[in-house]
Amino acid sequence: MDQFGGILPILLIFVVMFVFMILPQQRKIKKEKEFETGLKVGDKIITKSGFHGKVAELSETTAVIETMSGKMKIEKSAISMEYSVALNKKA
Repeated sequence: MDQFGGILPILLIFVVMFVFMILPQQRKIKKEKEFETGLKVGDKIITKSGFHGKVAELSETTAVIETMSGKMKIEKSAISMEYSVALNKKA
């Protein structure tokens, strides 16, 4: 019984760490994958580096976006969010 009492705090630390660190990260990754697969031509987006543009072409892993200065080919994973979502977050 005394041995179980020594293991319980360590086990509790791992459970708390899983709930507060690992689960939110897994949810975020799942949400990003869903967003990435739901992209379509014409969506206004913001890249993770801050570029604003509109999706012109899509392929399996890349996207071509139109910006004010021209077209850029980027990885789909570099797209952060849809522009309308970013506007709603500011409001």
